[in-house]
Amino acid sequence: MKVHIIAPYESMIPIIKACVPLYPDLEIGYSIGDLEKGVELAKMEEENGADAIISRGGTAKLIKRSVNIPVIDMHLSGYDMIRSLTLASELKDKTAIVGFSNITSGAQSIIDLLDLPLQVYTVRESKDVAPLILTLKNEGYKQIVGDVITINTTISYGMKGFLIQSGKESIIRAINDAREMITYLQYKSDINRMFERLLVKEVHNIVILNSDNQIVYEHLTDFDSNPLSDDQYRTMNGEVNVSKQLHTSFSQDGSSIEVDGFWHDGLYSSYGVYVLDASPVKRFDQKGVQIKAASISEPIAMDTVLINNVTALYKNHEIIQLKGNRGTGKEFLVNQIHNEQTKNGKLLIIDFEEFKEADLNKLPLEHIRTITLKNIDCLQDYEPLREFLSTCCRKNLSIFIVSNVQINEAIAGNFAINTIHMQDLSQRKSDIGNLTKFFLSYYHQTYGTTAMNIKSDALALLEEYSYPNNIDDLKQLIKQIALNEKEYVIRKETIEKIIADNNIPTDIFVSQKATLKEMEKYIIQRVLKEENYNQTKTAERLGINRATLWRKLKE
Repeated sequence: MKVHIIAPYESMIPIIKACVPLYPDLEIGYSIGDLEKGVELAKMEEENGADAIISRGGTAKLIKRSVNIPVIDMHLSGYDMIRSLTLASELKDKTAIVGFSNITSGAQSIIDLLDLPLQVYTVRESKDVAPLILTLKNEGYKQIVGDVITINTTISYGMKGFLIQSGKESIIRAINDAREMITYLQYKSDINRMFERLLVKEVHNIVILNSDNQIVYEHLTDFDSNPLSDDQYRTMNGEVNVSKQLHTSFSQDGSSIEVDGFWHDGLYSSYGVYVLDASPVKRFDQKGVQIKAASISEPIAMDTVLINNVTALYKNHEIIQLKGNRGTGKEFLVNQIHNEQTKNGKLLIIDFEEFKEADLNKLPLEHIRTITLKNIDCLQDYEPLREFLSTCCRKNLSIFIVSNVQINEAIAGNFAINTIHMQDLSQRKSDIGNLTKFFLSYYHQTYGTTAMNIKSDALALLEEYSYPNNIDDLKQLIKQIALNEKEYVIRKETIEKIIADNNIPTDIFVSQKATLKEMEKYIIQRVLKEENYNQTKTAERLGINRATLWRKLKE
């Protein structure tokens, strides 16, 4: 243990030297320096490996603000105080005690106890000493009792100064306090190092920032140097200070750096703690797999009961099938539930039209919270999916299946599937206004279009049509309207002109005044064209068998 004593006056040195042999287990150094000079000495000794600093009064107070090791204030003993005050009171000159509270609090008690003819004055800062001494001189005081700074100031004003000195008892007590403090800190340090070794064995990359965005601890095993910039840490620190925890990711040099963070409020300071994980992006680069940290939900003003039911199933980690025609907002609803219910974690989308079910067990699921399965009817082998579903259930992941048709019950095996039916846009006309405004805002941001709102009669015109592909068709229509409207508010005339001029394909719209048979024929032809005239896929899309489709085509 290395202790350094900074004496505020030279006459203390012989007493310190007499104390040093009493502590063979300590390396005790000493020097002379008061106030700012004492601070400079303390900083130098800290750099030289001192475990603790011992000083006195105002000098100790300044040193505490300037170093990061323990500073022990050498308090005056009762014997020191009685001896000094008794000697000072025997002098006939009018005398006052001036100093910091560590001197004056004890002095006042002794003066009251012994009924000494002395007055006590307490200062808070060194700059307060000189004005007070000058005032006391003008009031007729001839002698001042105090610490080094008080005595030096007193002498400069032509008055007598009586230094309150620390005796051997005070120095011994300060050294004992320093040894106890160092022993305790070393014990805590040993415990912390053991926990650190256990922690870094499991967590390879840890970075800790203080509330000033400065890195105070860094342990990186998987990186040659810190992979994130000061700006990235500053942004995370600001966010985690508010949210108290976060999960985010950064793409860099072919890797996805996943970061989990939390905010810790300590006794004296607060810290942002971050765990970094480098995972190759190529694990998600295979066809049919997409991963999202967050996504923008389009406004779907669905029945509140429906939303609540889906949310309850999601929270219980049950498998949910969202069944509905193309463009009914199945994936929009997934995004909405995921964003609202998952603060940390990502959304994994698997499209079995391109993804091979045999690779399901190779997908990393560490930071996944929600999984969407698309085109599940394209599966050739059901067993890998059942094993995958079992793994997801053990990890408490929430699963959505989005489909246009009812899936084969054999696909999921023993897993219960909760089917939620998504209505067509024609049955949710209240959504058309919200979606229109959303798309207008989107195209304004993307293309710089002018229109930002729509007149009521223009909106009513949009609501007169059925959209075979639901939201997809509405989005395409709003795009054309936004590109052609020159005013801030869309007019009915603009929509009518676009339809009349065929600026968009006229077969997108089917007037609700058409007969049921006309609308049915239009929809069949539309879907048949989209499926490249493949009658099997068309029948599956329409939810009818191939023979029924062939008969309707002949009508």
